[in-house]
Amino acid sequence: MEQQAVSEQGEEAPVCDPSSPCEGDSDEGEFPPSEVAGSSNENRRSPSECTMSNPEAQPAVYPLTVDSWKTLMEQIGETRQREDEFTQIYYGSGHSIKNLRGKVINELLYQEYRDKTTQHEIEARRLQDNYVQPPSSPQESQTPEQGSPPPAELRRPNPSLSRLQSSCSGFNLWQDLPDIRSSGVLNLLQPEEIKLQEAMFELVTSEASYYKSLRLLVSHFMESESLRATIHQSEMHFIFSNVLEVLATSERFLLDLEQRLEENIVISDICDIVHKHATNHFGVYVTYVCNQTYQERAYRKLLQERTEFRDVIAQLETHPMCRGLPFSSFLILPFQRITRLKLLVQNILTKVEEGSEKEASAMQAHRELEKLVHACNDGVRKMSRTEQLISIEKTLEFKIKSVPIISHSRWLLKQGELQQMSGPRTSRTLRTKKLFRSVYLFLFNDLLLLCKRLTGDRYQVFDVAARGLLRVEELEDQGQTLANVFILKLLENAHDREFTYMLKASSQSEMKRWMTSLVPNRRTKFVSITSRYLDCPQVQCVHPYISQEPDELSLDLADILNVLDKTDDGWIFGERLHDQEKGWFPSTVVEEILNPDVRTQNLKECLRVHKTDDGSQNKDRRKMGSRTR
Repeated sequence: MEQQAVSEQGEEAPVCDPSSPCEGDSDEGEFPPSEVAGSSNENRRSPSECTMSNPEAQPAVYPLTVDSWKTLMEQIGETRQREDEFTQIYYGSGHSIKNLRGKVINELLYQEYRDKTTQHEIEARRLQDNYVQPPSSPQESQTPEQGSPPPAELRRPNPSLSRLQSSCSGFNLWQDLPDIRSSGVLNLLQPEEIKLQEAMFELVTSEASYYKSLRLLVSHFMESESLRATIHQSEMHFIFSNVLEVLATSERFLLDLEQRLEENIVISDICDIVHKHATNHFGVYVTYVCNQTYQERAYRKLLQERTEFRDVIAQLETHPMCRGLPFSSFLILPFQRITRLKLLVQNILTKVEEGSEKEASAMQAHRELEKLVHACNDGVRKMSRTEQLISIEKTLEFKIKSVPIISHSRWLLKQGELQQMSGPRTSRTLRTKKLFRSVYLFLFNDLLLLCKRLTGDRYQVFDVAARGLLRVEELEDQGQTLANVFILKLLENAHDREFTYMLKASSQSEMKRWMTSLVPNRRTKFVSITSRYLDCPQVQCVHPYISQEPDELSLDLADILNVLDKTDDGWIFGERLHDQEKGWFPSTVVEEILNPDVRTQNLKECLRVHKTDDGSQNKDRRKMGSRTR
């Protein structure tokens, strides 16, 4: 989900009350740069270490006492701060949080944990995809080029290398815990069961790391006397919103997860716990996300206008507890976590046995989290879209009959300047003076405005058309002068007649992006392309990317995408597998997945996760399609 820039126009409205959900949320939107799908633990287990000593034996049950499990979980990593730095975190009711008896506390802050897990996932996928190059040696020149058949030792992940990476990552695996190894349970579980245990264990350890970062946000920043001295109470509420409720929710969730871990050395299930908390408690995340617009605006304004606030924030950020991380990275934690939870459950879902009770439990948890993510999408985008429409309307004047711009069901898809071929079509020649003239387009989800740019930030609208009445066609290559020219046909314009424009873009990618935005392929407008391309080219994100324009897609590390289109000048139009969002992004932030087996596995997992939603989604899409025809 993509964080949108907030318009500075208009007065600040009160934030949503922390005790109630936001009202009037829209039905569309994107979440801030979401966290990656898939477990970083999947390829860390060597098959040779999972061999069944007795194929017919049932996995043994090894309950542990509370003290034994406490000792076990403390081996994940000791915290670098003293316990008393975190014990006094207050809620509105005034009571303090204990340190969860020091049990499931990860050494890493959540930001660090997330970066390490996603980087490991990228490396593991490279191993599978035969990307890993052998160590430098005198024979390095004999290394085969990319795309040629790899040597046998590189055709599958190297278990030793994979385990070496995991041991240096700063967090442990379930199978690496000493009591797990000494119990002998690893010899009774099949490789698929090991992967499932790792997927569930990662959800717990990541929640512990997330909880630690939230506590630091509250104890180090929110409760800082020096920070409180620089801002008013209302500004505190704008910036921190209902973070105390989010913290309490995380603590309650983590305690239940801990209790489940204490029941058995082999984790039975955790998706039932996720489902219960998502249904009953996670609504506080929606409230926090609804307040994002006001939070961003208040924080930006304080940084710009209040020197003492800026100095205190800078001083707090330098404390060793923050590990060099900025204050803003702590504020966006709830945005990132609610998406990450969905992806962690999605990862568990791909590893449980089909038709089992665990699959049903994971499906229920996944559906509830999807509802929450959609609610967060609506909340984070609704206000910024409305403000954007208000801002655009103030810049327009109409040469034709005016059209009302502001609507709750309208949002901007793309805007920008193109060159229009001028003069009557019969007299157009390459020798014509001023062959092209500038035209500025505002494309909304339901409307197109064609404008002439005036002095300042003013635009004169000279033609309009409904988006459903637009048609585009690429002009055949006719030399450099007419390169990147396409035809835009308005079946019915402002004068109720058909009209054709010839428009020139500055590059091939800009031309394709405009054509895709103006007229999306009607056959694929409501149905995911993923469901039809069984061997579609795929890429994985290796550098995070934040969208700069509405038609772009924000990417997080290790996101997997199907490639639907690409340009010669370095842009890709893709569909992200875990949420089926589409958009453009630069090819420099991704690398191609060449192994067809890896691509097939990625697609199978995607289809399995979304299979239960296909019927209802297609039904809704058919209804939407009938209304837009």
